[in-house]
Amino acid sequence: MMRLSCIGALLLINNMVVAQGKEVPQKVERPQIENRVKTINGGTPLSPKALWELGRVSAEGLSADGTQLIYGVSNYQFDENKSEKNLFVVPVKGGKVRQFTSDAGGETVLTIDENGNVLYMFKGQIWQKNLNGSDSKQLTDYEGGLENVKIAPDGKSILFSKAVLLKPYHSVDKYSDLGKSNVYIYDNLDYRHWDTWNDGRFNHPFIASYTDGKIGEPKDIMEGEPFYSPQMPFGGSEDFIWTADSRSVIYVAKKRFGNDYAQSTNTDLYQYDIATGETRNLTEGMSGYDTNPSLSKDGKILSWLSMKTDGFEADKNDIILMEASSGRKVNLTAHWDGTVNSFIWSKDNKKIFFVAPSKGTVQLFEINVAKGVWSKVLPKITQISDGDFDIAGIVGETSTGLIVTSTKMTRAAEVFDYNFKNKSIKAITHVNDAMYSQIADTKVESRVTKATDGLDLFSWVIYPPDFDPTKKYPVLLFCQGGPQAATTQSYSFRWNFQLMASQGYIVIAPNRRGMPGWGVKWNEQISKDWGGQSIRDYLSAIDDLSTESYVDKSNIAAVGASYGGYSVFMLAGVHEGRFKSLISHCGLFDMTSWYGTTEELFFANHDIGAYWDKNNSKSYNEFNPIKHIDKWNTPILIFQGGKDYRVPIGQGLEAFQAAQLKGVKSRLVYLPEENHWVLSGHNAQVWQREFFGWLSETLK
Repeated sequence: MMRLSCIGALLLINNMVVAQGKEVPQKVERPQIENRVKTINGGTPLSPKALWELGRVSAEGLSADGTQLIYGVSNYQFDENKSEKNLFVVPVKGGKVRQFTSDAGGETVLTIDENGNVLYMFKGQIWQKNLNGSDSKQLTDYEGGLENVKIAPDGKSILFSKAVLLKPYHSVDKYSDLGKSNVYIYDNLDYRHWDTWNDGRFNHPFIASYTDGKIGEPKDIMEGEPFYSPQMPFGGSEDFIWTADSRSVIYVAKKRFGNDYAQSTNTDLYQYDIATGETRNLTEGMSGYDTNPSLSKDGKILSWLSMKTDGFEADKNDIILMEASSGRKVNLTAHWDGTVNSFIWSKDNKKIFFVAPSKGTVQLFEINVAKGVWSKVLPKITQISDGDFDIAGIVGETSTGLIVTSTKMTRAAEVFDYNFKNKSIKAITHVNDAMYSQIADTKVESRVTKATDGLDLFSWVIYPPDFDPTKKYPVLLFCQGGPQAATTQSYSFRWNFQLMASQGYIVIAPNRRGMPGWGVKWNEQISKDWGGQSIRDYLSAIDDLSTESYVDKSNIAAVGASYGGYSVFMLAGVHEGRFKSLISHCGLFDMTSWYGTTEELFFANHDIGAYWDKNNSKSYNEFNPIKHIDKWNTPILIFQGGKDYRVPIGQGLEAFQAAQLKGVKSRLVYLPEENHWVLSGHNAQVWQREFFGWLSETLK
């Protein structure tokens, strides 16, 4: 049955609604979430189940001659609620795809040598198999398994990480006679991080001899130091490298403890000399994040990503070079008004290629470093790709271009060949082509609005598959998290715009203040102004879109997670009737209690400031959602993860309790085993059903 708002007497005549003698556009009936029957433009609307049936592609590496690609595909198995990953090989220029591995467990490539021998990790051990398809061979049998493995360039040593118990925080470690106790005792901060309580174990790099799969006695190169390398919670093998001569290891560590650790982003690069056992800080005096070390192809120049400001996790990310022989350094991108995501060296050492946000997308850039890099002449930076897509990462270089991973809002990641000559990208992998051929496509357009301060505000607008401008559609305003995270052409398996549009909604996703890709000033403007211009940007974007005749202004919702969830809570008190429904996932509701319970205090200190400092009163009053609770009157759905220590459980519970006591239609969806995200497939399906079920209840 078509559901229509009742304004006077309404009659349905010839697919038009007649009200008081005037023709008005007909409202659109939204498809049911699991509808896989209705055909639209040759396909069926994307559903939550179909979304999770898509293969998740990872680029694993290139053969030494750059002609063959190894990639991984993870497929979710609904019955077992887990994913299975296998490796595949395909010629870069096109050809037959060969399955490279098939054992249950998931494999990840380490290296591919000039003879085509592939070293890969499987169930914590190193395995070898040739690209020609010969049988797999297990090389190591290391007790407890290996993590974050790096083989030395000379092949004689191995570098890996493991956790080391250094602090008896857990009662079973502090009191050996009380083995059945479960108590944590702390004297400092850093007592929990992301979704894990600190049990006194710290990740450390270990080195050992390595011969024919035999691993010698490992040595902890940070022995006794209560610091992490790889970094917590997301650091991996990118946090350490071998030098070209295999005599040293360079690793990332934030050598601060407790309260200092929780309030700082000052990671440094340390070089450990194997022969002498000495460690040297290579980035002494550089105060922010220093991460992702790599060497030029000739091994003569160390490069890494660096942020300038201690405590500012979303600071401009620059590429730094350091000459190994002299130690002199240069910031390659200091003069460029942008921030770098990742980079690689060209094979000839003459260029550096990197990816960075650019005007609502993520694109490829290059820097010519062949001449004058150590002089005062600023190197030229050129954007070399352009289009309505994201370049998610660079895999490697071929004779004619770069191998990259790329996404669109309507396409999950695949691997592409970027051609230097014609500056185009061509798909190498086609994992999800068959699925997408059966899914109704959704149109994506850009839109520019004048913000309240007169600046241009860019948004992506995603339309339903059967969009008809003569009809009226409900609208979802998407509020991005971060807060300094970009809304680009990335593809999400939860906040999926194509899925939202496929249920009959128009989605608008503004690039509000705080997002990279629009200059450093635009990105930094949100700090200490969370409830200010960025919230006005959201209202400007939705007001502008609402001028279109196809927008049902009586059925608009605001949705978002993290800072986006905070934005929804803020909008609940200031939207002045614009929204009919709200959805907040792990949002910040009371800035005072949030500051008192979140774990990465460097972020809170920089963006909000301590609540006892009167200079920060705006963050805890005018920009604090709880202070606007008197104006809450809009139905709201609240998601909250039980293991979310970034935005702890009290935030969602406080908001739900306040809404209930005020008599506002509200619902709490509590996910006890999830953190800031939703990682379980079955839980994700529940999330989607509750998300769209709520919208169906509240938007008519």
